[in-house]
Amino acid sequence: MTNEKCRVVSHREIGSGYRYIEFEAPAIAADATPGQFVHVRVPSLEKSALRRPFSIFNAEGDRLELLYKTVGRGTAALNEVKPGDEVEVMGPLGHGFPLKCAGEALLVGGGYGVAPLYFLSRRLLGANPAPAAIHLFVGGRTKNDLLALDRFEALGGVKVHLATNDGSAGAKGLVTDPLDDELIRLRGEGGKFELFACGPDPMLKAVALRATGTGSKGWISMDRHMVCGVGACYACIQKTVRGNSRCCIEGPVFAAEDLVWQ
Repeated sequence: MTNEKCRVVSHREIGSGYRYIEFEAPAIAADATPGQFVHVRVPSLEKSALRRPFSIFNAEGDRLELLYKTVGRGTAALNEVKPGDEVEVMGPLGHGFPLKCAGEALLVGGGYGVAPLYFLSRRLLGANPAPAAIHLFVGGRTKNDLLALDRFEALGGVKVHLATNDGSAGAKGLVTDPLDDELIRLRGEGGKFELFACGPDPMLKAVALRATGTGSKGWISMDRHMVCGVGACYACIQKTVRGNSRCCIEGPVFAAEDLVWQ
Protein backbone atom coordinates (compact mmCIF):
# COMPACT_ATOMS: atom_id res chain seq x y z
CA MET A 1 0.00 0.00 0.00
CA THR A 2 1.27 3.43 -0.99
CA ASN A 3 0.02 6.95 -0.37
CA GLU A 4 1.03 8.49 -3.69
CA LYS A 5 0.73 11.99 -5.11
CA CYS A 6 -0.54 11.32 -8.61
CA ARG A 7 -0.67 13.61 -11.62
CA VAL A 8 -3.94 13.55 -13.55
CA VAL A 9 -3.23 12.52 -17.15
CA SER A 10 -6.78 12.64 -18.53
CA HIS A 11 -10.30 13.10 -17.23
CA ARG A 12 -13.38 12.80 -19.41
CA GLU A 13 -17.11 12.22 -19.28
CA ILE A 14 -18.51 9.24 -21.15
CA GLY A 15 -22.19 10.13 -20.73
CA SER A 16 -25.02 9.90 -18.18
CA GLY A 17 -22.81 11.10 -15.33
CA TYR A 18 -20.07 8.48 -15.77
CA ARG A 19 -16.41 9.43 -16.11
CA TYR A 20 -12.93 8.02 -16.67
CA ILE A 21 -10.00 9.53 -14.79
CA GLU A 22 -6.42 8.44 -15.44
CA PHE A 23 -3.48 9.09 -13.14
CA GLU A 24 0.26 8.77 -13.40
CA ALA A 25 0.70 6.48 -10.38
CA PRO A 26 3.75 4.23 -10.86
CA ALA A 27 3.86 2.78 -7.34
CA ILE A 28 0.15 1.92 -7.10
CA ALA A 29 -0.13 0.69 -10.68
CA ALA A 30 2.81 -1.67 -10.23
CA ASP A 31 1.17 -3.47 -7.29
CA ALA A 32 -2.50 -3.38 -8.31
CA THR A 33 -4.53 -6.51 -9.00
CA PRO A 34 -8.13 -6.71 -10.32
CA GLY A 35 -10.76 -6.28 -7.64
CA GLN A 36 -8.67 -4.03 -5.43
CA PHE A 37 -9.56 -0.39 -4.83
CA VAL A 38 -7.97 2.96 -4.04
CA HIS A 39 -8.85 5.79 -1.66
CA VAL A 40 -8.81 9.22 -3.29
CA ARG A 41 -8.45 12.51 -1.42
CA VAL A 42 -10.55 14.93 -3.48
CA PRO A 43 -8.47 18.14 -3.67
CA SER A 44 -11.26 20.74 -3.45
CA LEU A 45 -12.89 19.25 -0.35
CA GLU A 46 -11.92 20.38 3.13
CA LYS A 47 -8.95 18.56 4.68
CA SER A 48 -11.21 16.86 7.23
CA ALA A 49 -13.33 15.28 4.47
CA LEU A 50 -13.15 11.53 4.10
CA ARG A 51 -11.38 9.99 1.14
CA ARG A 52 -13.55 8.34 -1.51
CA PRO A 53 -13.07 4.67 -2.47
CA PHE A 54 -13.01 3.62 -6.13
CA SER A 55 -12.50 0.25 -7.80
CA ILE A 56 -9.48 0.07 -10.08
CA PHE A 57 -10.66 0.03 -13.69
CA ASN A 58 -7.20 -0.52 -15.14
CA ALA A 59 -3.54 -0.44 -14.19
CA GLU A 60 -0.88 -0.67 -16.87
CA GLY A 61 2.69 0.57 -16.82
CA ASP A 62 2.73 3.68 -14.62
CA ARG A 63 -0.94 4.49 -15.29
CA LEU A 64 -3.93 3.97 -13.01
CA GLU A 65 -7.45 4.41 -14.37
CA LEU A 66 -10.78 4.71 -12.55
CA LEU A 67 -14.35 4.60 -13.82
CA TYR A 68 -16.84 6.39 -11.59
CA LYS A 69 -20.32 7.88 -11.45
CA THR A 70 -21.23 11.27 -10.06
CA VAL A 71 -23.44 10.40 -7.10
CA GLY A 72 -22.72 12.94 -4.34
CA ARG A 73 -20.64 15.82 -3.08
CA GLY A 74 -17.33 14.00 -3.28
CA THR A 75 -17.66 12.74 -6.85
CA ALA A 76 -19.14 16.10 -7.94
CA ALA A 77 -16.00 17.78 -6.59
CA LEU A 78 -13.80 15.18 -8.29
CA ASN A 79 -15.42 16.17 -11.60
CA GLU A 80 -13.59 19.50 -11.36
CA VAL A 81 -10.11 17.92 -11.33
CA LYS A 82 -8.21 18.68 -14.54
CA PRO A 83 -5.24 17.12 -16.37
CA GLY A 84 -2.03 18.27 -14.73
CA ASP A 85 -3.59 18.52 -11.26
CA GLU A 86 -2.06 16.51 -8.42
CA VAL A 87 -4.28 14.18 -6.40
CA GLU A 88 -3.37 12.12 -3.35
CA VAL A 89 -4.27 8.46 -3.84
CA MET A 90 -3.81 5.60 -1.38
CA GLY A 91 -3.64 2.01 -2.59
CA PRO A 92 -3.89 -0.59 -3.82
CA LEU A 93 -6.21 -1.73 -1.03
CA GLY A 94 -8.15 -4.88 -0.27
CA HIS A 95 -8.22 -8.42 -1.53
CA GLY A 96 -8.93 -8.87 -5.25
CA PHE A 97 -10.03 -11.58 -7.66
CA PRO A 98 -7.99 -14.73 -8.26
CA LEU A 99 -6.22 -14.64 -11.60
CA LYS A 100 -6.60 -18.31 -12.48
CA CYS A 101 -9.81 -19.88 -13.70
CA ALA A 102 -10.71 -23.52 -14.30
CA GLY A 103 -12.75 -23.75 -17.49
CA GLU A 104 -14.70 -20.75 -18.75
CA ALA A 105 -14.76 -17.42 -16.92
CA LEU A 106 -18.22 -15.86 -16.54
CA LEU A 107 -17.94 -12.19 -15.51
CA VAL A 108 -21.13 -10.47 -14.35
CA GLY A 109 -21.39 -6.71 -13.84
CA GLY A 110 -24.21 -4.32 -13.04
CA GLY A 111 -23.86 -0.58 -13.78
CA TYR A 112 -20.43 0.71 -12.81
CA GLY A 113 -19.80 -2.68 -11.22
CA VAL A 114 -18.12 -3.47 -14.55
CA ALA A 115 -15.15 -1.32 -13.45
CA PRO A 116 -12.97 -4.07 -11.91
CA LEU A 117 -14.10 -6.57 -14.56
CA TYR A 118 -12.21 -4.75 -17.32
CA PHE A 119 -8.94 -5.04 -15.41
CA LEU A 120 -9.81 -8.67 -14.62
CA SER A 121 -10.51 -9.44 -18.29
CA ARG A 122 -7.12 -8.08 -19.30
CA ARG A 123 -5.31 -10.15 -16.71
CA LEU A 124 -7.26 -13.34 -17.47
CA LEU A 125 -6.53 -12.97 -21.19
CA GLY A 126 -2.84 -12.75 -20.36
CA ALA A 127 -2.87 -15.61 -17.85
CA ASN A 128 -0.98 -18.85 -18.47
CA PRO A 129 -3.10 -20.82 -18.95
CA ALA A 130 -5.90 -18.46 -19.96
CA PRO A 131 -9.52 -19.49 -19.36
CA ALA A 132 -11.13 -21.66 -22.03
CA ALA A 133 -13.36 -18.65 -22.80
CA ILE A 134 -14.30 -15.34 -21.20
CA HIS A 135 -17.92 -14.20 -21.17
CA LEU A 136 -18.95 -10.78 -19.89
CA PHE A 137 -22.57 -10.26 -18.82
CA VAL A 138 -23.44 -6.58 -18.40
CA GLY A 139 -26.74 -5.33 -17.02
CA GLY A 140 -28.28 -1.92 -16.47
CA ARG A 141 -31.58 -0.11 -16.21
CA THR A 142 -31.15 1.35 -19.73
CA LYS A 143 -28.54 1.26 -22.50
CA ASN A 144 -26.97 4.36 -20.91
CA ASP A 145 -25.94 2.25 -17.93
CA LEU A 146 -23.99 -0.26 -20.04
CA LEU A 147 -20.45 0.97 -19.60
CA ALA A 148 -17.06 0.53 -21.22
CA LEU A 149 -18.38 -1.81 -23.92
CA ASP A 150 -15.96 -0.35 -26.47
CA ARG A 151 -13.05 -1.04 -24.12
CA PHE A 152 -14.07 -4.67 -23.62
CA GLU A 153 -14.59 -5.19 -27.35
CA ALA A 154 -11.14 -3.73 -28.07
CA LEU A 155 -9.55 -6.38 -25.87
CA GLY A 156 -10.62 -9.19 -28.19
CA GLY A 157 -11.37 -12.61 -26.75
CA VAL A 158 -14.24 -11.43 -24.52
CA LYS A 159 -17.78 -12.37 -25.59
CA VAL A 160 -20.20 -9.70 -24.38
CA HIS A 161 -23.83 -10.39 -23.39
CA LEU A 162 -26.14 -7.45 -22.62
CA ALA A 163 -29.37 -7.02 -20.68
CA THR A 164 -31.39 -3.93 -19.79
CA ASN A 165 -34.50 -3.55 -17.68
CA ASP A 166 -36.27 -1.55 -20.39
CA GLY A 167 -35.03 -3.60 -23.36
CA SER A 168 -33.19 -0.64 -24.91
CA ALA A 169 -30.10 -2.86 -25.49
CA GLY A 170 -29.58 -6.59 -25.39
CA ALA A 171 -32.09 -8.88 -23.71
CA LYS A 172 -34.99 -7.27 -21.86
CA GLY A 173 -34.81 -8.17 -18.19
CA LEU A 174 -32.15 -8.96 -15.64
CA VAL A 175 -28.51 -9.69 -16.40
CA THR A 176 -29.03 -13.13 -14.84
CA ASP A 177 -31.31 -14.05 -17.78
CA PRO A 178 -28.51 -14.36 -20.41
CA LEU A 179 -26.27 -15.74 -17.66
CA ASP A 180 -28.76 -18.55 -17.05
CA ASP A 181 -28.81 -19.36 -20.77
CA GLU A 182 -25.04 -19.77 -20.70
CA LEU A 183 -25.15 -21.86 -17.52
CA ILE A 184 -27.69 -24.20 -19.16
CA ARG A 185 -25.34 -24.63 -22.13
CA LEU A 186 -22.29 -25.26 -19.98
CA ARG A 187 -24.00 -27.71 -17.67
CA GLY A 188 -25.48 -29.55 -20.66
CA GLU A 189 -21.99 -29.92 -22.12
CA GLY A 190 -20.43 -30.80 -18.78
CA GLY A 191 -18.20 -27.73 -19.02
CA LYS A 192 -16.32 -26.21 -16.11
CA PHE A 193 -16.73 -22.56 -15.23
CA GLU A 194 -16.15 -19.95 -12.53
CA LEU A 195 -18.22 -16.86 -11.79
CA PHE A 196 -16.83 -13.36 -11.07
CA ALA A 197 -19.24 -10.57 -10.12
CA CYS A 198 -19.41 -6.92 -9.09
CA GLY A 199 -22.52 -4.76 -8.83
CA PRO A 200 -25.62 -4.19 -6.68
CA ASP A 201 -26.37 -6.59 -3.83
CA PRO A 202 -29.44 -8.32 -5.33
CA MET A 203 -27.41 -9.21 -8.42
CA LEU A 204 -24.45 -10.37 -6.33
CA LYS A 205 -26.68 -12.61 -4.23
CA ALA A 206 -28.22 -14.10 -7.37
CA VAL A 207 -24.79 -14.83 -8.86
CA ALA A 208 -23.44 -16.25 -5.60
CA LEU A 209 -26.41 -18.60 -5.27
CA ARG A 210 -25.88 -19.80 -8.82
CA ALA A 211 -22.26 -20.56 -8.02
CA THR A 212 -22.99 -22.48 -4.83
CA GLY A 213 -26.03 -24.16 -6.38
CA THR A 214 -23.97 -25.58 -9.24
CA GLY A 215 -20.97 -26.49 -7.08
CA SER A 216 -18.79 -24.03 -9.00
CA LYS A 217 -16.41 -21.41 -7.71
CA GLY A 218 -17.78 -17.91 -7.43
CA TRP A 219 -15.92 -14.70 -6.59
CA ILE A 220 -18.09 -11.84 -5.39
CA SER A 221 -16.97 -8.21 -4.96
CA MET A 222 -19.03 -6.69 -2.16
CA ASP A 223 -19.79 -2.97 -2.30
CA ARG A 224 -19.71 -1.53 1.22
CA HIS A 225 -18.95 1.98 2.53
CA MET A 226 -15.20 1.68 3.07
CA VAL A 227 -14.57 4.76 5.18
CA CYS A 228 -10.96 4.29 6.26
CA GLY A 229 -9.85 1.63 3.76
CA VAL A 230 -7.44 -0.01 6.19
CA GLY A 231 -9.66 -1.95 8.58
CA ALA A 232 -9.64 0.48 11.50
CA CYS A 233 -13.21 1.81 11.50
CA TYR A 234 -15.22 -1.41 10.97
CA ALA A 235 -17.76 0.47 8.83
CA CYS A 236 -17.64 -2.00 5.93
CA ILE A 237 -18.62 -5.21 7.70
CA GLN A 238 -19.86 -8.17 5.66
CA LYS A 239 -21.29 -11.24 7.38
CA THR A 240 -19.51 -14.47 6.40
CA VAL A 241 -19.41 -18.06 7.60
CA ARG A 242 -16.39 -17.07 9.73
CA GLY A 243 -18.24 -14.15 11.33
CA ASN A 244 -18.03 -10.46 10.49
CA SER A 245 -15.38 -9.58 7.91
CA ARG A 246 -14.10 -6.18 6.81
CA CYS A 247 -14.59 -5.60 3.11
CA CYS A 248 -11.56 -3.31 2.95
CA ILE A 249 -9.22 -6.00 4.32
CA GLU A 250 -10.71 -9.48 3.95
CA GLY A 251 -12.60 -8.33 0.84
CA PRO A 252 -13.94 -6.67 -1.15
CA VAL A 253 -13.77 -9.96 -3.08
CA PHE A 254 -15.08 -13.01 -1.22
CA ALA A 255 -15.62 -16.63 -2.24
CA ALA A 256 -19.35 -17.16 -2.87
CA GLU A 257 -19.60 -20.01 -0.37
CA ASP A 258 -18.23 -17.79 2.41
CA LEU A 259 -20.93 -15.14 2.20
CA VAL A 260 -23.98 -15.06 4.47
CA TRP A 261 -26.97 -13.28 2.91
CA GLN A 262 -29.65 -11.55 4.97
